[in-house]
Amino acid sequence: MSMKKFALKLTVAAVALIGLQTSSYAVDSVSVEAGAGSKVQMLRLGAQWDWKNTAWWQSNGTHIGGYWDLTVAEWHEKRYNNTDSSKNFTDIGFTPVFRFQRDDKKGFYGEAGIGVHLFSSLYNNDTKKLSTAFQFGDHLGTGYVFANGLDVGLKLQHFSNGGIKQPNGGVNFAVLKAAYKF
Repeated sequence: MSMKKFALKLTVAAVALIGLQTSSYAVDSVSVEAGAGSKVQMLRLGAQWDWKNTAWWQSNGTHIGGYWDLTVAEWHEKRYNNTDSSKNFTDIGFTPVFRFQRDDKKGFYGEAGIGVHLFSSLYNNDTKKLSTAFQFGDHLGTGYVFANGLDVGLKLQHFSNGGIKQPNGGVNFAVLKAAYKF
């Protein structure tokens, strides 16, 4: 996929997200993420909606809350079909994320999420293959939210089809995230 097609997809996604800007469905934050795994890279844009009025196990100024995370990503396989050629494809994901955080939602946090992803083509990179376009994506992460709303985080993410169909080699990423909360 060319960079022009990727830019067009991102523009369409951004326009769609802006269209959701009503008072009850307004996006609470936006993010950009870059990830790398074994012979694969990913660039992802996302929009997040906080779980309003959710504060489980509130104690000592902290609680467990969360958010919905809607993302679009472009993956770059460097060893497509176990050859020296490369291939790009698009991933659309939706993940509920649980976050342990301070009550004011600033400072350090830890988070975990398991969501669903749909790939535009099958992953076949190096010796790893995923035999379905539908994938589960789970992650564990940590980060820091500054007073101005800037959120910087690091997470480990795993993609797998959960054994729905073989082969299911799984793909792992280290992901750096930057988000801005409105």
